[in-house]
Amino acid sequence: MSHWGLVVAGGVVAGYGALSRRLSTTVISGPLVFMLFGLAIGPLGLDLTSQSRDPEVTRTLLESALVLLLFADASAIRARDLRREEFLPLRLLLVGLPATMALGWLVARPLLSGLSVWEMALAGIILAPTDAALGQQAVSNERVPALIRGGLSVESGLNDGLALPFFVLALAAAGEGHGHPSVAETFLRALLLSGAIGLAVGWTGASLLRWSATREWSSSEWRQFLALAVPAIAYALCAAAEGSGFIGAWASGLALGIRLRQVPANRDDRAPSPDPAQTTRFTERLGLLLASLSFLVFGAVILGPTLQHLTWRMVVYAVLSLTVIRMLPVALALIGTGLRPASVAYLGWFGPRGLASLVFGLIAFEEHLPGMALLSDVIAVTVGLSILLHGASAAFLGDRYGNWFSRALRTDPGLRENMLTADGERRRPLSR
Repeated sequence: MSHWGLVVAGGVVAGYGALSRRLSTTVISGPLVFMLFGLAIGPLGLDLTSQSRDPEVTRTLLESALVLLLFADASAIRARDLRREEFLPLRLLLVGLPATMALGWLVARPLLSGLSVWEMALAGIILAPTDAALGQQAVSNERVPALIRGGLSVESGLNDGLALPFFVLALAAAGEGHGHPSVAETFLRALLLSGAIGLAVGWTGASLLRWSATREWSSSEWRQFLALAVPAIAYALCAAAEGSGFIGAWASGLALGIRLRQVPANRDDRAPSPDPAQTTRFTERLGLLLASLSFLVFGAVILGPTLQHLTWRMVVYAVLSLTVIRMLPVALALIGTGLRPASVAYLGWFGPRGLASLVFGLIAFEEHLPGMALLSDVIAVTVGLSILLHGASAAFLGDRYGNWFSRALRTDPGLRENMLTADGERRRPLSR
């Protein structure tokens, strides 16, 4: 990236930071702002940057952002969240996510005929994970029932990590016969070995944090830096073992969160175990900053060139990916839950595609398989449309859905959507 490109990037961060609260109530989302400025400095605009000139910058930025967010999301996983939200996140993750991948694979067959069977599977898998940051107002609007907001947040925090094994195995299957590692070797290295490395690093890091905190030998600021080192170490060790650094980072976050939440065996400890949310706060915020910059780079070096050779098949698949391919599996997953059609539609629509899809697509593109250029373009168009449509509709649809919920609640206080209070606790049933 040129010096002027860096000036623009810094200016966008400063400008959005100054206006972020005001913009949060409008149709102008953060990812949309960064993407549009990216288009402005890319080949379609000022031509201050391009992927051919800055390939390492693009890859490093996007991968670093995803590693940090995978780690932070995994460290926040608590069994009580799944129990509290009850049926919703489990159904979305265990039924909706695989069904979305499968439907995306099937729809790719007539529209993306230039891809092989496994490359079509990659299209469905890469575009299955959701990114709540692209429609933040949809999950932060307090007029939306707590059950729905919590379900979308938990789903978004977990589905990119759960999609990783499917992605690495499908990529290995697509690369067999092209000089790439076999599926069996990928399974051993990317899943088993990387998972074990990540769990060991995360458990060790959390144990060190607990040991230091209970003796009051460390400050809260440096504990956050220690936590930041955990995914970096896990990623590097997995890369050295020719495994998956992303699976290692996710596993390390999972292990760190579990270890920090364990009840201390020694009740005489002078200080409690560090809170995982406080410990990973800096990591999460840094990940969010890098993710915002990733959308700037996405607009400049990925989306801009893609728009120069857009085809109707790409657009149709992108639209279907954001609608039918997402909404039909969600409706299937929620059969029998008692949720009203308005809630099912709201959950189905707010499945934005974001950072995880971009990084998975970039990794697949760098495998230099025959259909990867087409696949990369389809992913770029889908994410670009998602940033535009989900960002622009989040505030409006959140208010509309909140109005519907208020009206429905007056006629039926026992709505399934009303089972949780605003602070996430189970609502007591009304006495008869």
